[in-house]
Amino acid sequence: MTDLQYLLLSAALTWVMLMSASLVRSRAWTPSGLKLAFGNRDDLPAPTPLTGRLERASRNMLENFLFFATVVVIARHRGVDGAALVLPCAVFFWARVAYFGAYAAGIVYLRTALWSVGVGAIAWIAWLAW
Repeated sequence: MTDLQYLLLSAALTWVMLMSASLVRSRAWTPSGLKLAFGNRDDLPAPTPLTGRLERASRNMLENFLFFATVVVIARHRGVDGAALVLPCAVFFWARVAYFGAYAAGIVYLRTALWSVGVGAIAWIAWLAW
């Protein structure tokens, strides 16, 4: 895997997280939920604890992906070898995968630790770009 492949995978993970939150909130696996999901979502059901966690996790991924993508692009632009970026990019991606699972399951301290690992990977890439 390359750094740019991890960037692409992270973009895909962001989309999966956003879609998961949306589809679970609308209950898209039911006929009425599917109709709601394809509509304007004016009458969404109240969030359950799970849907609330999925929505917060997906928003957090959007925020972190913005920083991650920015530092990867800047690092590459500044001439950092992609091979040097593979490990921190992999750490970011896999920390975010685990974060999503931990957040969805409601495992609070593990979720925070995994978030910290992902942020640390962003800082690592920024340091390489500096």
